[in-house]
Amino acid sequence: MGLLDLFKKKSESKPKPLFYDIVCPFCFSKFSPDQVVFRATHFREDDEDYALGEDEELNKYRERFGLDSVYDIEAVIHPVDVPAESQVYSDHVLIGLHDRYGELTRRRLCPKCHNELPVTAGKVPSNIISIIGASQVGKSVYMTALIHTLQHTTADHFNAACMPLNAEISRKFRTNYEEPLFERGDLLASTQKEKMQEPFIFQFVFKDDEKPPLTLVFFDVAGEGMVEQDYLGLHGQHIKNSAGILFMVDPLQIRSIREKIRIKHGDKPGEWVSQYDEPRDVVLTMFGDFIAYQDNGKTDIPTAVVLTKSDMLHSLKDEDGEYIKTNSNIFNNMVHRNYFNLTEFENIDGEIRRFIEKVDRPFKGTMDVYFKETAYYAVSALGSNPVDQKLQTVVSPIRVDEPFIWLLYKLNYIEGRRE
Repeated sequence: MGLLDLFKKKSESKPKPLFYDIVCPFCFSKFSPDQVVFRATHFREDDEDYALGEDEELNKYRERFGLDSVYDIEAVIHPVDVPAESQVYSDHVLIGLHDRYGELTRRRLCPKCHNELPVTAGKVPSNIISIIGASQVGKSVYMTALIHTLQHTTADHFNAACMPLNAEISRKFRTNYEEPLFERGDLLASTQKEKMQEPFIFQFVFKDDEKPPLTLVFFDVAGEGMVEQDYLGLHGQHIKNSAGILFMVDPLQIRSIREKIRIKHGDKPGEWVSQYDEPRDVVLTMFGDFIAYQDNGKTDIPTAVVLTKSDMLHSLKDEDGEYIKTNSNIFNNMVHRNYFNLTEFENIDGEIRRFIEKVDRPFKGTMDVYFKETAYYAVSALGSNPVDQKLQTVVSPIRVDEPFIWLLYKLNYIEGRRE
């Protein structure tokens, strides 16, 4: 590349904005940094504005997820009630204020749900990744295998660290997800529709200060809710304000291959459910909820279509490759280091696109119509098929981090190279 090209490229790159809109990683509301509110760092019994009390907005949020209400918490302070000279800015973003007693608070809250925001909110883009898919596709299992892999290997390969946002999230993830699956080999139960799962928030932080952290929000919406318009309208806010989507599809959702796999595997108790939602139904529901209101009726949110339980596809492979070739890439794990391997991506993306085209053309056509930017992947969160809700071997995830690494590439966090 010549000097002129380099200069041209630099001059074409957009100037960095003074601040970024914030997307709350708890309730997914979108707002500008000057709309935040603050939590006081102290309380006073002689001033009702600063007395301990109930925070209705926070308790409304907690009730939605079956969490206990909080009745004695410090007051919420609104910046409009504080003189301009008492407000603290950093990089054009309001990050703190001195209250009427001269006490400094930097505890910024979402104006809608009153949860505490990440320190970097407003200074860097709020890039949020959502996992969606119909019931029984294994979103909870995939989330667990993905975060485990990001924390133990992937982050290191990209000179980064993957950390939970706070100690409570760390404890819940370890106790309810990671330990049962990775230490005891127990399959995780499906998320119940009436029991909303509080978002799991992690940050993918690069050691290079020039790169902003990426906030990972895994909002495990119960699958059956994904095909009900009211439910999605209520809880689909997170999809609309996402920077990237991981759209899970179970091979068993696809009628044409369900029977073929059933014949090969036999009916093992607990492994088949009588009712599967077609992948296309989930897309159509999403379309009615928010894609229809986008420009040209399409969304430009990069979306990775992730075919789960790829280990089950062993029963479909043959030399002719009617569905899957015997030597298919999808059964081998792939490790990306320092950059996104574009050659490997084109191979796996092309193979899964052709597979989906063959087994569920209506779904593939619907994706082409409503999504501008897609990639197709196959993953196995466990590495083998469980029997009676119990793993027979040690958990060995295959390619689980690849769709996430593609999103890192699409969001300009890492570069892509050909082999």
